[in-house]
Formats: sequence, structure tokens, C-alpha cells
Amino acid sequence: MLNLLTFFLLLQTSPAPDKVREFTVVENDTLSYTLKLALDDAGRPQYFFRNIFTPVCYTNECKPVHINFYWDLLGNYMRFDLPPNKVLTKVDHDEFKEEDYQKLQDILAQPTSIFAELKMEDLITTGTENLTDSVDVKAGATLKTIKNQVIDGAVYTCYTLWHIAYGKVVPEMQKIIEEYSDDNLLHSFLNSSNYHYQYWAMDKVVDPNGNVRRNYETDIEKIIGGKNIFIAKNALQRVGESFLAGQEKQSWLWQTYQKSPYALQIAILKKLQSVPVTDSVKENLKASLPESNQEQASLINQILAKN
Repeated sequence: MLNLLTFFLLLQTSPAPDKVREFTVVENDTLSYTLKLALDDAGRPQYFFRNIFTPVCYTNECKPVHINFYWDLLGNYMRFDLPPNKVLTKVDHDEFKEEDYQKLQDILAQPTSIFAELKMEDLITTGTENLTDSVDVKAGATLKTIKNQVIDGAVYTCYTLWHIAYGKVVPEMQKIIEEYSDDNLLHSFLNSSNYHYQYWAMDKVVDPNGNVRRNYETDIEKIIGGKNIFIAKNALQRVGESFLAGQEKQSWLWQTYQKSPYALQIAILKKLQSVPVTDSVKENLKASLPESNQEQASLINQILAKN
């Protein structure tokens, strides 16, 4: 959770990007809106954003909501901010408090939400913004749990904004970014700290047989030796035998093994079950046996037996 001071600095409208490309997204027969892609001064894509104006109507009146949403280049919601002099309000025009803005960010940051399965009329009592007593039956959750996922007096606002963040705009962004899928984008994605980018790019550069496209080998090595254990294991499982063949690659893999956390060490040993290992790796594996635990020793002995 963000520090409140940091969060409210983010609520201020972000500086204008160097360049912007605009797209018209058709939501349905009566609704279309402008989606914007921020570009750097070289024309490289940075993030998507949308300046949103939507009436929130459920009680006897409508509340205009002005808010800006930001997504990464694959359509993953990141954050929101507010245009100058705009605030969000609840029932009876009560303004959001600091904790309400923070809670809204937490709600919007959840790709899986109660909102995905329910209609608005399932959530609140007709003519009010009070949670209906029957919602727990449909949601399979207690009212107490549901109340933790909404803001009192702003249930409809939460529902409406969540569906904007995760609605039809997401596949539109994914289609748009395909236009920019070149070597520069793939390299930047593979070396990003955004694991969504890394998974997406690996789908592009590693084929179903585990062959890595030329000039992307170093990127894949960095991922396997990186700090994110989950994507490191995923990358290791994707690559084929040919990627790990030869003295140079196996020397690199052994160095990676030595500095890796235990879970990745086990993944590397399992991977080596299906790869012919070099003499130097065999010697290193033998030398490591005295310091290995039972699981490691068992895997090492299997590798040695196969080789």
C-alpha cells in the first residue's frame, strides 16, 4: 500500500508526455471515447491513459466523475489521478477523504473483483447506495468481506470505475501495442521490471520448441539470472536443450546456479536432467555433493548417472 503522502502526490495530474497518439475506441452503438498513447521524444510508446468523464447515476441524481486512468502498454491498470480542481464525491455530495482515495486505488488495482461477477443491481438496494443484504448469496462472500471491497456511499462509483479499468479498452490496448512490436520494444520488455512485459516478450522470442530467436539469448540469460524467481523459472522451463548446449552456456548456467536462491537451484538441476552436460559441469556437480542437501544430491546423482 502506498504511503498516503506519496499517493496524494500521485493524485496530482501527471506532467504531459512528450508526444501523444490518439485512438477512438467504440464501446457500443452509442458510446465511443478517446484512448491516448504516451510516446517519448523518439516516438517510443510509454503508457496508455484516458481522460474520463462519466456520469454516475443510481440514486435520484447523477454525479459527474472526472478522473484520469493510466495503464501500462499491455493494458494492465496502474493508477489514477484527478484533473485540476476536481474531486470525487459520495452520496449527498460528501467529498472523498484521503483514505477513500487510497481505498479506491486498492480496489482498482485488483484484476479479480466481486464486480466482475455481479451486476450493479445485485450489489445495492434499489434507489440507494447501500449494499443489499442478498449480495452475499450471489457473491459467495459475507457482507463484511464485500464492504472491504467498496467505499461506503460510493459503491456505484467503485463499480463503474473498476469496469472502465478492466473493460473493453484492455484488448484495444493489446491490439495497438502489436503495431509497435519490433526489436527495440522486445528488448526493452525483456529487460523490464514489469513481469507482464517479460512474459509477453518471451512469447514472441521463444518458440514452442524452446528455440530462442537470434540476438535475444542474452536477454533470456538475464531473466534466468534475475531477481524474480517466478519468471526466472518460467524462462528456464521454456528454453530448449540447444539453448543450454556448449561449454560457454553451461559455464554461465553453473555460475547462475551458485548464486541463485534454493528454488531456482532445484529448477536448474531438474532442467539438467534432459541436457547433456560438459565435463567441467560434471566435475562441478561432483564437487558440490558434500555441501548439498538430500534433494540436491538426489538430482545431481541422477544427472551424473545419465551422463
